[in-house]
Amino acid sequence: MSTYKILLSALLLLPIIMLGQEKVKDSIKEKPERPAFESLTLIDNPTNILFRKNTLEVQMQHRFGLINGGTNDLAGFWAPSNIRMGLAYAIHDRLTIGFGTTKFDRLQDFNWKVGILSQTRSDKIPVSVSYYGNFVIDARKKGNGLFPTKQSRYSYFNQLIIARRFSPKFSMQIAPSVSHYNLVENKMPNDVVALSIGGRYKISDQTSILLDYSHPFVHHLDGVKFENDPEPGFSLGFEFATSAHAFQLFITNYNGIVPQKNYSQNTNDFFAGDFLFGFNITRNYNF
Repeated sequence: MSTYKILLSALLLLPIIMLGQEKVKDSIKEKPERPAFESLTLIDNPTNILFRKNTLEVQMQHRFGLINGGTNDLAGFWAPSNIRMGLAYAIHDRLTIGFGTTKFDRLQDFNWKVGILSQTRSDKIPVSVSYYGNFVIDARKKGNGLFPTKQSRYSYFNQLIIARRFSPKFSMQIAPSVSHYNLVENKMPNDVVALSIGGRYKISDQTSILLDYSHPFVHHLDGVKFENDPEPGFSLGFEFATSAHAFQLFITNYNGIVPQKNYSQNTNDFFAGDFLFGFNITRNYNF
């Protein structure tokens, strides 16, 4: 009789045990996918990455001069270089704020990134979506027609970043954006809508190939082109990364570093030979 009781109890408990196991499996499947990228930037564009709360990223971005920019500049190394130093701090798992200062035009940028969706391992949510924005102040001295009003110094950038980690080796992102300058030179647009596409392919645990392309779409009134239409951006390079450090080495035709500067005012044509060497270095600290 006791044997029957044991069998009956086992049969009654089996569905409960199986249900518990299914719940565990479901919870594992619904975990967020691993990050698609290593740092907050993919050469010249922000990535969808958001660090855990209380993470600080120290950023250094450097662009040498054009390789064909002179007759004695050692492939741009002796030419005038643009540099940006910045900090980004995660005040929440889904909110990062930052500040940076750039050499050319003395640009001071205040930026933020908000996480909207996170890709899951089960693909129930197939992509990660983040919003990036900034507010930039041109801190050059007033004069020669520059900055007739205080607001003339301001520019803005807004971007929606849609990223997917397709496999442990391959990730991509697509990012529509809008750049705005309060004041521009004659025959230049105040607003530029653009679309960027970038990707990373890992060739080893710590080394990746990076590709980034950005295309501005400028609205021409009555079909008349602006005198200084911005050129598309193209960048190709390598990334060497550890758990807290990323080093990106690349060639690009963008030298503005700040996004709206690149999207709205770039005059370098990569495929006409207007490109330069650059690198990005980031280091993370957890508190």
